[in-house]
Amino acid sequence: MSKSNSASSHRHWRVVIGCDDAGLSYKNTIKADLLRDPRVASVVDVGVNDGDQTAYAHVAVSAAKKVASGEADRAILICGTGLGVAIAANKVPGIRAVTAHDSFSVERSVLSNNAQVLCMGQRVVGIELARRLVKEWLGYEFDKTSPSAPKVDIISQYEVIPACS
Repeated sequence: MSKSNSASSHRHWRVVIGCDDAGLSYKNTIKADLLRDPRVASVVDVGVNDGDQTAYAHVAVSAAKKVASGEADRAILICGTGLGVAIAANKVPGIRAVTAHDSFSVERSVLSNNAQVLCMGQRVVGIELARRLVKEWLGYEFDKTSPSAPKVDIISQYEVIPACS
């Protein structure tokens, strides 16, 4: 699978971005990058803003719901580690949120797992790497005919059937 194909290179993503107070600086920088990226049709900021102490779980679920409902295609969430926002976003049915701080994981999150939500930690990764990873992430699109598609379908089935005990 390639980084981008004819479909993804012409895609205009609707992106939601959010953070808690530990991710505010990175959110603002990455949001500015998204607004300049020709592959991005729109950016919705679900918070937080300066002085806002809203818990990361509320922000993550708000962003994930926008993706699950079809209002947005993808979301970027930033907290201190990227872990809490991923856990919270994954509580929304239909969402596959991942924490990734390297190029290979970002690539595989989309191409192997069809993840729509990228989570990062401001206390874990440098800002220039975070910016690069977001740019790379926008270049990937899941291939529904790939060998990974049936595996992603299995994950989705666990949302509608009781988990094995």
